Amino acid sequence: MYSRRDLGRLALTGLPVSRLLAKPNSVINGVTIGVQSYSFRDRSLDEAIQAMVDIGFSSCELWQGHVEPKLKREELRQWRLTVSLDEFKKVRAKFKQAGIQLCAYNYSVRDDFTDEEIARGFEMGKALGVKALTASSNVSTAKRVDPFAAKAKMMVAMHNHSNIKPNEFARPDDFEEAMRGTSKYIGVNLDIGHFVAAGFDPVAYLERRHDRMPTIHLKDRKKNQGANLPFGEGDTPIRECLQLLRTRRWKIPAVIEYEYKGADTVAEVRRCFEYCKKALG
Repeated sequence: MYSRRDLGRLALTGLPVSRLLAKPNSVINGVTIGVQSYSFRDRSLDEAIQAMVDIGFSSCELWQGHVEPKLKREELRQWRLTVSLDEFKKVRAKFKQAGIQLCAYNYSVRDDFTDEEIARGFEMGKALGVKALTASSNVSTAKRVDPFAAKAKMMVAMHNHSNIKPNEFARPDDFEEAMRGTSKYIGVNLDIGHFVAAGFDPVAYLERRHDRMPTIHLKDRKKNQGANLPFGEGDTPIRECLQLLRTRRWKIPAVIEYEYKGADTVAEVRRCFEYCKKALG
């Protein structure tokens, strides 16, 4: 039963209380299916949370663009260093009241970050209550991030894209270089769609490095730098990756990141979620 105080707190989220009373559950046969809030980049944070509740997600990797203001580079740096951590605690409360667990915070540390900016990311992560940060980062940055991650005891999982470039994550060797000589707190946020588009096997790499993966990203792409497509229409072994998580009982949230072109964001993310449920059914 909810007290009047509970209902009042729910109302503060800005989301309809009737929606929030029914808590979502997106754990399918032991596998947590989550969503990257970047999937809902066409709407505000509150609208994104509403969409997650409507679809039925109970896990989310939070995109920094849903938290940070749109500012020029130096202004954004100052915002990161001076913003009250209470703002992140408020965001955490919104997700908690919606019944959604934040599994990670996407804070893309790159070479132009100062040490203070790197350290601040872990404070933000702790205020949000997450166990890991994910980052579209540079390979060389991992060595700088490592002591801060070890001090915070929070993993930073590096995110890959498909274009093979110096100092960017795309190949297994890029991940291995980042983790070589670092602590257990430098890990992998494997985007299985980008991995396939770059010419690599995500099933094999998941088997090899699952212990350093706090989350994986789900999308479907064709090989040879092919397009993003609706789930099931590309070359990405989404079904096989999900079934591997189920069989091995690895507690790695599989996070949908919607990037292909569709008419309606909520409808397309729901379509992705339904595909995952069938794959695990």
